[in-house]
Amino acid sequence: MRKRDQWLAAPLGAGLAAALLSGCGSEDGNAAGTGQSVVMGMSDEVLATDPASGYDPGSWLLFNNVFQSLMSFPKGSTTPVPEAAKNCKFKNETSTVYQCELRDGLKFTNGNALTSEDVAFSFRRTLKINDRNGPAASLLSSIQDIKTPDKATVVFQLKRPDATFPQKIASGAGSIVDHTEYPADKLRNDGKAVGSGVYKLESYDKSKAVFKVNGDYQGPAVVQNSGMTLKFFHGSQDALKTAVQKGDVDLAYRGLAMKDIADLDAAGPGDKNSLRVVEGTSAEVQHLVFNVKDPVLGKVGVRKAIAYLIDRSTLVRDVYRRTAEPLYSVVPSGVTGHKTPFFDMYGDRPRPDKAAEALKSAGVSGKVKLTLWATPVRYGPATVAEFQEIAKQLNASGLFEADVQSVPLEQYEKDIEAGKYGIYVKGWIPDYPDPDNFTAPFFGEDNVLANNYQSKEIAGILPATAAQGSRPATVSDFIRLQKTVADEVPVLPLWQGKQYAVANSRISGLQWTLDASTVFRFWEISKAAKES
Repeated sequence: MRKRDQWLAAPLGAGLAAALLSGCGSEDGNAAGTGQSVVMGMSDEVLATDPASGYDPGSWLLFNNVFQSLMSFPKGSTTPVPEAAKNCKFKNETSTVYQCELRDGLKFTNGNALTSEDVAFSFRRTLKINDRNGPAASLLSSIQDIKTPDKATVVFQLKRPDATFPQKIASGAGSIVDHTEYPADKLRNDGKAVGSGVYKLESYDKSKAVFKVNGDYQGPAVVQNSGMTLKFFHGSQDALKTAVQKGDVDLAYRGLAMKDIADLDAAGPGDKNSLRVVEGTSAEVQHLVFNVKDPVLGKVGVRKAIAYLIDRSTLVRDVYRRTAEPLYSVVPSGVTGHKTPFFDMYGDRPRPDKAAEALKSAGVSGKVKLTLWATPVRYGPATVAEFQEIAKQLNASGLFEADVQSVPLEQYEKDIEAGKYGIYVKGWIPDYPDPDNFTAPFFGEDNVLANNYQSKEIAGILPATAAQGSRPATVSDFIRLQKTVADEVPVLPLWQGKQYAVANSRISGLQWTLDASTVFRFWEISKAAKES
């Protein structure tokens, strides 16, 4: 089970809209980089520089820019393509043998050659360490064996059919490390990183990380800058806002308040020094989660009554200032197979009469007392305000007496594991943009929700879709899964986020970093010289 999940915050960040570059890549890349260096601010922490451990948005941002994976997601696409590999493919029809051939001339930033030995070592190491804060259990558990018949060939033998394996290894979980630089059985904790990606991690401390362009990089990326400095603001929205307004950072990503984003967006472009907002697509989601063994929420009629009363449009308008969109399914918009069964079944506005009928069918009379549990930071600074609005909506029906409690993250996670909460919040940033990643972690074995929900139907759908090499061919099964979830309501989807970045008028290329793959590509960002 994933111990440090990627359950996200609310929609975060802010960015620029002017003069955006196409930044097309090439097979040879552009390792030297061009133009000026860029300074970026972020409120998220980078919790690890070792890819065997980090499984959080900040750490994966670092991994995606410092390490190569065999496959990667090109800008604007949810289909992975070769990165450190020159080709990869399944060798059998059952999707259990996956082979990759490496590019020629791959090197780590220390000058060592990157070979199949390093690839196999990287995956074996992550699995062996199996860090509770790492991706081994969630993304790499299907690996049974890895063979390296020669220095350029890697063959993965999988325990079970897994057509999403190429997408999983295109994520931060597929980061390739130098086998001579990393211990095989423990984490590296010196804050250093040796990879073969577009950038080299020059330095890293609590205040900032400095990235320099890797001149030996071999891959498709074309670098539009000469380096990146990432400043950390440790959750302080005001400090990040002040820094981007004063020009201490060129752009801000992940951390500006929703009100600030909305106000900046409404202001529009001004003079040449003004800040501007760039909006990108995102597959980030947030759900209400129900403990189906709870004495109250264990009754499906109570869960359905709540589904009839939630007004998502009001939530995203009043709490999130339209920096999110209403979500009516566990598979979000833009992902293969997305439908809207919660809209179809429960509508988009409160229906107290239907809610009352649902409660009656569950044998419930009188007002239902509920406590909605949240944690104040992990899922965004607006989470508590959002839950207060949800409680208000439930209470306005006259059917519920709901209140909100917020506890620190560590206690929150312990209490969920112990089954102390009947209804609580979770948010999700996908590892890879496939419907499998929005369903298997929630409803598969050892899932991340800890809400005691099981479905025989879904248990049959998940392995069948995982074995299907043609992802469009899985649509009918995922539609059936979404309808099952809407009918049984183990979770209640609330919103789908948008991505934002805020930057000054000298910054371009941000539209190529804000897409459904969730890969923030440093190399696509350029900075124009100051006008004389």
